[in-house]
Amino acid sequence: MCGVIVALAESVDYPESKIMNQVDNYHGTEVADPYRWLEDDVRESAVVKQWVEKQNEVTFDYLEKLPMREAFQKKLEQLWNFERYSIPYKIGGRYFYRRNDGLQNQSVLYVLDELDGEPRVLLDPNQLSEDGTTALARYTISDDGKLMAYALSESGSDWNKWYVMDIDTGEKRSDEIQFTKFTSATWTKDNQGFFYSRFPEPKDDFQDLNKNQKVYYHRIGTPQAEDKLIYERPDEPDWGFANSISDDGRYLILSAWKGTDPKARIFYKDLTVDNSAPVALIDHFENEYGFLGNDGELFYFVTDKDAPRRRVIAIDLNKPEPENWREIIPEAEAKLDDVSLVNNLFVINYLEDVKSRVRIFNVAGKHVRDVELAGIGTASGFNGERTDTETFYAFQSFIQPPTIYRYNLITGEQEIFRKPEVDFSPEDLEVQQVFYESKDGTPIPMFLISKKGLQQNCENATILYGYGGFGISLTPGFSVGWLSWVEMGGVVAIANLRGGGEYGEEWHQAGTKLNKQNVFDDFISAGKWLIENNYTQPAKLGITGRSNGGLLIGAVLNQAPELFGAAVPGVGVMDMLRFHQFTAGRYWVDDYGSAENPEEFDALYAYSPYHNIKEVEYPATLVITADTDDRVVPGHSFKYIARLQEQQQGEAPVMIRIETSAGHGAGTPISKVIEEKADTWAFFAKHLGLKQSP
Repeated sequence: MCGVIVALAESVDYPESKIMNQVDNYHGTEVADPYRWLEDDVRESAVVKQWVEKQNEVTFDYLEKLPMREAFQKKLEQLWNFERYSIPYKIGGRYFYRRNDGLQNQSVLYVLDELDGEPRVLLDPNQLSEDGTTALARYTISDDGKLMAYALSESGSDWNKWYVMDIDTGEKRSDEIQFTKFTSATWTKDNQGFFYSRFPEPKDDFQDLNKNQKVYYHRIGTPQAEDKLIYERPDEPDWGFANSISDDGRYLILSAWKGTDPKARIFYKDLTVDNSAPVALIDHFENEYGFLGNDGELFYFVTDKDAPRRRVIAIDLNKPEPENWREIIPEAEAKLDDVSLVNNLFVINYLEDVKSRVRIFNVAGKHVRDVELAGIGTASGFNGERTDTETFYAFQSFIQPPTIYRYNLITGEQEIFRKPEVDFSPEDLEVQQVFYESKDGTPIPMFLISKKGLQQNCENATILYGYGGFGISLTPGFSVGWLSWVEMGGVVAIANLRGGGEYGEEWHQAGTKLNKQNVFDDFISAGKWLIENNYTQPAKLGITGRSNGGLLIGAVLNQAPELFGAAVPGVGVMDMLRFHQFTAGRYWVDDYGSAENPEEFDALYAYSPYHNIKEVEYPATLVITADTDDRVVPGHSFKYIARLQEQQQGEAPVMIRIETSAGHGAGTPISKVIEEKADTWAFFAKHLGLKQSP
């Protein structure tokens, strides 16, 4: 029988958070929102800014005194200081990749004229801002390999500005594209310009809803004001558009979307006909259709229509009716996670119980061979052109950093292209995959990462992580953060909850809207399994997650506060009744539903983290957000912590760490990432009683 650890009591004086008399009526139910004022833009509101400063003063004073903070800082710097590469991108006879020498805030973009040639720096984002907060968000290369369109993000914002560079000279051209978000740049085959999507200029880029996205064509050397409008739908302001060009350069393919679901309408425009109107090929939002390539008027798509684990089909533009579609690669038992068309081969990445298996088929759907992977883990990449005879991919696991492979598509031979060297001993660690039952009996997979010889004696300081949303799969991946916790003596548990994409669309839908409670049940059941099997105990079990995972942590803290010893919800969606009223929040209605729907309101109100905080004893909680997060606006976390501090009945601290000049996470400088992670692990270490390994 495991003993019970009693946490030491401590007192924290929190800044005052004024309470306002704000009550809203939702379908006859009155709902209080006493901290509505904390939704105001921190850049515009002096009152909110002052509140942020006071909260940070208390939090950082506390964090700086944590016993293991410095030790984690050193461990993280040691582990993070390794050379790492992105998967090379070949186009126009050149190779493009990103490289970080270890502790650079941003990775540097390089170009190779020959694969074994001398790399040349094409763009170093570290030179663009003193604090490293300007990031290279996206880049695309013209087909001749001579021009690069690239997007920069500042302070972690989703808003990007696009520029154009001459690759031979490194000279920045006069082109500048503003007001873009969630778009790439698709070059025409003549290398004279590119298609992109943009929103109208926002009045408040921090809070305005993103609506009325339009597709434009930008010709190199002209001002944005002269860009040609290609497609818009003023009758459908919620639609957004992704664009790509067919292999032969003849067709522009427009994929219309409304939210985070992959369900899409497909339009195509014949670029050989002047001012041709886009033609609807798929004219409904019932299923996913991802364009893969074409052979003339035969278009290839990956779809989940009649196949929740996805399949590959071909549609003839001359006979586009569904009864004429041809199945190329049928649905398998495993989920089809990714597919590319390169060298006239479909390279299919399947997920089998959350692990990669890569298979290759020809365009007729005949199996050619499987790709031999270096163990159990996650493979990604396999991109290229129809004429390429080689491709590149990365393979990684929880204890193997991403290794880049060069793969010969003709012979199936492969070789290591880049292999990082990290200062740790993987042979000292072990990874287990277990399956446990959720509340309704559904088997849920979970990975356990620890030092070898893990004892089931209830004494392990364990962090349980989950996400459970938007069809996102948590596959085995190398994380310096997780590695540092394990190296210092802790255990990591990663649960593959419903709502993710591990087993296809049915698994995803089982954790959305009215089924969202399944996600919380899956996570709580994971915690109970770890305790019942003596891996840990409540006082030594910590939980964390980010974004949708931050929502997860907020919800389960309300539903089972006694089960956990500490919690760190990051950039979470905490107000489930108003999330859709800010920036990109409206897209999440696909997964969450909307408070404007009476039935969905009942489900949202039942678990909304902000609205379900009670006068109970909560475990030690560190909420993490950023002052300029324009995806999950920080008002979510501000309101949540204000209410948590008001209602907390125990002595454990509940506080908020608010990063400055940072966004939702993408493009965050390594220095800031290490600081945040050191604070997080030191907080967990103190409240879970981590006993540091020698």
